[in-house]
Amino acid sequence: MTPVPDHHSAGASGVARRRLLTGSLAATAALALPAAGAAPAFARSGRPAARWGVQAGDVGADGGLVWVRSDRPARMVVETSATESFRHPRRFRGPLLGPGTDFTGTTRLRGLPSGQQIHYRVLLADPDDPRRGGEPVTGTFRTTSPHRRDVRFTWSGDIAGQGWGINPERGGYRVFDEMAALDPDFFLCSGDTIYADNPVEPQVTLPDGRVWRNTTTEEKAKVAETLDEFRGNFRYNLLDAPLRRFNARVPWIVQWDDHEVHNNWYPGQLLDDDRYTEKRADVLAARALRAFGEYFPVSTLPARTADGAGRVYRVLRHGPLLDVFVLDMRSHRRPNSPGREADDTVGILGAEQLAWLKRELSRSRAVWKVIASDMPLGLVVLDADKHVEAVAQGDPGAPLGRELQIAELLRHIKNRRITGTLWLTADVHYTSAQHYRPERAAFRDFAPFWEFVSGPLAAGGFPAVGLDATFGPDQVFVQAPDRANVSPAESPQYFGAVDIDAGSGELTVRLRAEGGRTLFRKTLQPGLVGQ
Repeated sequence: MTPVPDHHSAGASGVARRRLLTGSLAATAALALPAAGAAPAFARSGRPAARWGVQAGDVGADGGLVWVRSDRPARMVVETSATESFRHPRRFRGPLLGPGTDFTGTTRLRGLPSGQQIHYRVLLADPDDPRRGGEPVTGTFRTTSPHRRDVRFTWSGDIAGQGWGINPERGGYRVFDEMAALDPDFFLCSGDTIYADNPVEPQVTLPDGRVWRNTTTEEKAKVAETLDEFRGNFRYNLLDAPLRRFNARVPWIVQWDDHEVHNNWYPGQLLDDDRYTEKRADVLAARALRAFGEYFPVSTLPARTADGAGRVYRVLRHGPLLDVFVLDMRSHRRPNSPGREADDTVGILGAEQLAWLKRELSRSRAVWKVIASDMPLGLVVLDADKHVEAVAQGDPGAPLGRELQIAELLRHIKNRRITGTLWLTADVHYTSAQHYRPERAAFRDFAPFWEFVSGPLAAGGFPAVGLDATFGPDQVFVQAPDRANVSPAESPQYFGAVDIDAGSGELTVRLRAEGGRTLFRKTLQPGLVGQ
């Protein structure tokens, strides 16, 4: 659940990289979207235009995925180069973009050099006349290295929630410019990438009398039910200039949670929400997942097929220091309940995903194993019926309900002597750090670990929720508003930053607030238990 109103400073390498990026980013920023009602920039010439920018995702040692959206039918072509001059570029022929995918497309780049800065440009050509091409759109990413190399990434979630959309008077989603300034290798988005169930009004009056003004679109004026309405929610975020600049510079690892569909949804649910004519959550989720796969470059989601086949959970390997295990705690869960079941093999992950996670963690040889969780473990998150929405159900005793699956996973990590695990999440719209130790817990068959929470990026802030003692969490830091749905104009937005030092292997987590402040810092040593 995400609540709703109702119920390394950069080193020399980073500086050099920023110099290299200046021209590319300027070119991307120049592709501004037209004002409402204005004709597209290239409409008169009839050439396709990539007015929503570009984005890279799921980058590995020899390449990654590059995404674009055209304003009309087009052939997608990607060129890569070691320099911005694009001398001797390598060309990748991409798909034809048409209405079947809302004119979006993703091209997989392979065979690129590892551990290198890759510059790319996307060319859109008229499918009937390849000589008629649009203005190229540029971006960059860095492939992972097989050798030990410093790693930096940021994470957060929750974009355009609770009625707080793109406010041009504040500079839009300006926190993305702050994250870009840190020069991360990638951004881990922990879910709630859109709020399909949260329309935005043109303006909202704040408690102090100030007026928040939203950019609005037809699709954001109501809850999303049709495929086109879900697509419109993803397009809405791409109206934001800071986000488009960020996308051109920083690749994503993205997962989803509930608000891509509906607040607190689960498989088989029938919605009790008067705003909806389509009440079947499974139908809405299928449409949302297809749009999600169309608008994000996700390696396991070939969502451009008619049935939207694929999955969200996957592992991304970032050299010898880091593996990122991306979970899907939404699609495979059992229905929300009071969480008192003494036997639960479905849990929050489903049996197949749990077996996959245990197997991949056991295979991992990375120093650090980040478990990217779209929901927290020890925070008591309930739905409007007071049923368990996340994992913890508030009973401090032995594991019950969804806690049983997490207990099985934690026991596996301990028994297989898997070191270097930590959990990163968002969802609750505040930031905190929890340390879990068996000496404090009702269930003790696990090794100590940390869980760090951040977010939102562009949504309402909410008060902190309670802790469940089953796995012995100690909340060593928390910062949260004291009332529900505090606007981004009143409460800072939050993100986390992680640095892994290539020499020592140390991993440092910083919980940050919009405005450049570091609120909390924790450095973990590789291979140690109980830190």
